[in-house]
Amino acid sequence: MGADLLEDWRQGSRDLHLGLESVVLLLAAIGLWLLQRRIRQERSDALALRARLAEARAAAESWRQETESLAAGLGRAIDAQLEAWKLTDAEREVARLLLKGLSLREIASLRETSERTVRQQSLAVYRKAGLTGRAELSAFFLEDLLAPRDPASGAG
Repeated sequence: MGADLLEDWRQGSRDLHLGLESVVLLLAAIGLWLLQRRIRQERSDALALRARLAEARAAAESWRQETESLAAGLGRAIDAQLEAWKLTDAEREVARLLLKGLSLREIASLRETSERTVRQQSLAVYRKAGLTGRAELSAFFLEDLLAPRDPASGAG
């Protein structure tokens, strides 16, 4: 575009034509500069995002490694308690899935059985455990794991 402007000037084009091409050239240059600036900013943002993602992945891996043995121990303790309640294999599986937060419909689909069957098995779990429902089942295993609430700080 600059070469065209120079050629038009050499050929004696009118001032209006040269002025319009000059404005277009200036606007194109400004647009190019803004685009390059935006690209540099996007690259910088992408690098920062990759760094934050790497930090988050490292933190997640650290958390997983720190809690792996604890989770395994908790899993064994839960299994022992489910056996102590004399649950059938199916009831133990339903109880584990309830503890994971799955709905009765999801459990039925996963176990390839009817939702009614899962409902009956979950009721048997609660009855054998002496609990009233899913909330008490979860609380039975999680209550002592959670740090006591500090009333002075208002935080849990």
